[in-house]
Amino acid sequence: MTNAVLLEIDRGVARITLNRPDRLNAFDADMAVEWAALAAEAVARPEVRAVLLASEGRAFCAGGDVRAMAGFADREGELKVLAERINEGLISLFEAPIPVVAAAQGTTAGGGLGLMLSSDYAIAGESSKIGSLYGGVGLTPDLTVTALLARAVGERRALQLALQERLLTGAEALEWGLVAEVVADDQVRDRAEAVARQWADGVPYAYGQAKRLIRSQPSRSFREQLAEEARTIAATSVLPEADERIRAFGTRGK
Repeated sequence: MTNAVLLEIDRGVARITLNRPDRLNAFDADMAVEWAALAAEAVARPEVRAVLLASEGRAFCAGGDVRAMAGFADREGELKVLAERINEGLISLFEAPIPVVAAAQGTTAGGGLGLMLSSDYAIAGESSKIGSLYGGVGLTPDLTVTALLARAVGERRALQLALQERLLTGAEALEWGLVAEVVADDQVRDRAEAVARQWADGVPYAYGQAKRLIRSQPSRSFREQLAEEARTIAATSVLPEADERIRAFGTRGK
């Protein structure tokens, strides 16, 4: 283990921290292996009720480590394995029945954009810069960018990012719908912690099922989606945590 990715679990919140700040938290092969393993572990732990995705240093994530790619003996084969390994961690977070918040401070580019898109709620700083930047190094988008970017911002805007070396400001990313909030640069992690804590201290099953319903909707027809909504709200309503809140709400004003 190189400790390029860290996992800490505290009172129901799993903090996954990218810890390669000298390379802008860009992924090499070792980091990808650690990422996949720790992301899977975080969402599998029964005590985990929310996930916080954060990073050390001045960037959230710059995607894959292009300097490392330049040294690959079998670039096509090794790059495919690298992407597939990172994808394993992204799938773990995307499919997890618990919500994920990203603290996207500083620069988010390349595959880092995919990491942010795989979260359910992203918070950026006022001076954050967010973009694709694949074309500048002759590469195509990966790590969920073509799967999720257009769903988040629309096809035309997705193409703007994919076909230009453009970095959005935090304010632009908020206006486009890429992030949920923009806060002062030194408050990004604290605000993400507060969001994760709200989920963990609330009814995480309800938040997780809301995430599942929205994320999986494209696989269902309109009628199927309505039926799944009805089934899910009914099943959630009889859980002890939900029952307590429903009964408390019912006594208000009496």
